[in-house]
Amino acid sequence: MSKLNLEARMTIQTLAERRVAVREIARLLAVSEGAVRYQIKRMEAGAVDGRSGQTMRAEAVSEAIAYWRERQGDGPLNLAALHEWLAAEHGYTGSLRSIQRYWRRAFPAPAVRARRRVETPPGAQAQVDWAHFPRVVVGGERLDVLALHMVLSHSRHEAVVWSLGKDQLAWLDCHTQAFKRLGGVTATVRVDNEKTAIVRGAGAWGTINTSYRRYAAVMRFHVDACAPRQPQAKGKVERQIRSQRFSADPSTMCWRDLGELQAWSDEHAERAARRRRCPVTGETVWESWQAERRLLTPLPETLPEPFDVVHTRRVGVDALVSFEGRQYSVPFAHLGRTVEVRGCARTVQILADNAVIATHPRHTASRLVLDPAHYEGPSTSQVLAPPPLGRMGRRMQQLAHEPVVHRSIDLYAQLLEVAR
Repeated sequence: MSKLNLEARMTIQTLAERRVAVREIARLLAVSEGAVRYQIKRMEAGAVDGRSGQTMRAEAVSEAIAYWRERQGDGPLNLAALHEWLAAEHGYTGSLRSIQRYWRRAFPAPAVRARRRVETPPGAQAQVDWAHFPRVVVGGERLDVLALHMVLSHSRHEAVVWSLGKDQLAWLDCHTQAFKRLGGVTATVRVDNEKTAIVRGAGAWGTINTSYRRYAAVMRFHVDACAPRQPQAKGKVERQIRSQRFSADPSTMCWRDLGELQAWSDEHAERAARRRRCPVTGETVWESWQAERRLLTPLPETLPEPFDVVHTRRVGVDALVSFEGRQYSVPFAHLGRTVEVRGCARTVQILADNAVIATHPRHTASRLVLDPAHYEGPSTSQVLAPPPLGRMGRRMQQLAHEPVVHRSIDLYAQLLEVAR
């Protein structure tokens, strides 16, 4: 006897109620007359199709299932783990399918909320995220490399910057390099809740990393953190990352250094932008970007060097500020002012009103780092210039900058003989 699907059974019921002959129903559905008669008899007897009227085997452990569901909370659903737990803890012998059927009936899926499609205006937003590529051959070694993707939400043009790390210095430096490739800065930058961006909490209520917040102030953009567990909130950059893994995976080639990989990546990004269509404008991504870049905020004349430590300090009467156990000089005209001290990769930058007023090498052996030029110049209305150095002071400065002369011990022995 042919097995009838739900549509065929409903058709038989409708035609039978209209008193259509069994032979005609069988001809229309291309089934046997016996199958039609059997189905009519079942309907007349009030039989229920399928398992909808049957007692489910999993109902015997319904309380245990409810307890497990409560313990899971909002975590990811894993009915295979539930089945294993029921078998181990409650002696359940039914199949995983029986658990799945029970779950669908007992806990129907909630209604799905429709999403409103909103397109971002030009220059308003960029989305940023990391992509990880393990075991890429760079300089003859297999290294884990990372790519920071920054995508303009309007034109879909992207910049990809490669790095060997994702610490605070790498995070800020890759931002700067990405902005340079895009030709400007967007009004907002949407980021994930990485510690280099959000140190506590998540989303709009998270606390922005101090270094990142001050970097954003200098570059003039607003940090827009995604809500947790919502990857669709930055879907444009997520799609670009997935696309790169198929079309521009660096693991398929060997690279002399990171610079060669970066040059190849820049060329690939331009080719892709000239080929792809922007879903908003209908033009190529490259053409849409040319129009959008005119609306981006221009880059600062002096780009901030990436920094991982930042403190505010008051300039002392000797024109020095303390930082990481050392003292650094600043121009004496800033005496008594509060300045910002940043620890960069190789330097210490000191800023007043977001402008760099002094730069020194970082992690020096000397605990006192001075620039003599910081003590020169005319007085101001509020700060008098320090008095000029005397002859002894100038000689001491000369000696401090002279290299150490290494002489043989025999020379000192000869001098001693002459003295005798």
